[in-house]
Amino acid sequence: MAKVDVYNMEGAVTGSMELSDAIFGIEPNLDVLHIAVRNQLANKRQGTHSTKTRSEVRGGGRKPYRQKGTGRARHGSDRSAQYVGGGIIFGPKPRSYNYTIPKKVRRLAMKSALSSKLIGNNLVVVDAITLEEIKTKKIIGMLKALNVMNSAIMVLDDKNLNVEKSSRNIPGLKTARVNTINVLDLLKFEKMIVTKAAAEKIQEVYV
Repeated sequence: MAKVDVYNMEGAVTGSMELSDAIFGIEPNLDVLHIAVRNQLANKRQGTHSTKTRSEVRGGGRKPYRQKGTGRARHGSDRSAQYVGGGIIFGPKPRSYNYTIPKKVRRLAMKSALSSKLIGNNLVVVDAITLEEIKTKKIIGMLKALNVMNSAIMVLDDKNLNVEKSSRNIPGLKTARVNTINVLDLLKFEKMIVTKAAAEKIQEVYV
């Protein structure tokens, strides 16, 4: 088991914690991570794009000119695709891009993302993150004390409105709970700040 330091909100080491090798110590599977990210991005698409076919475009009720004798190609409507203002052939229509991937693949992707944070020294375990009031300055101070200079995702073990509201205006910082973390966010943000209780919950869920 990997042993990591546990910090407090002032950046001082208060102890250590052992992390399961089955969750935080595997070799990241890049192929599975790619599959999981593509799946998340596809499921986020709205799919509301729409174009009009020749039957939906306004106009085109009468024949533009007579059938024979003009030397031109025969046409029955000036709303065919080759005309300006005509319909679109095989254009996009509203559809759902959602699809599912196997549960084992999702779990392996999550373990790979968590392991990549530990391997890259981008995992910071904090004993607890608590605030008596909504105070953004205290969260900024904690980030500086923990030497988190770039983007980070902060994982809490449970609902904590004071911390969540204090963090939402900080650029590059996102708060999440154990049941809402996902592969895309773990890869998107450089650092992962996790409370000790949240890390224990993660190990219970993905064991």
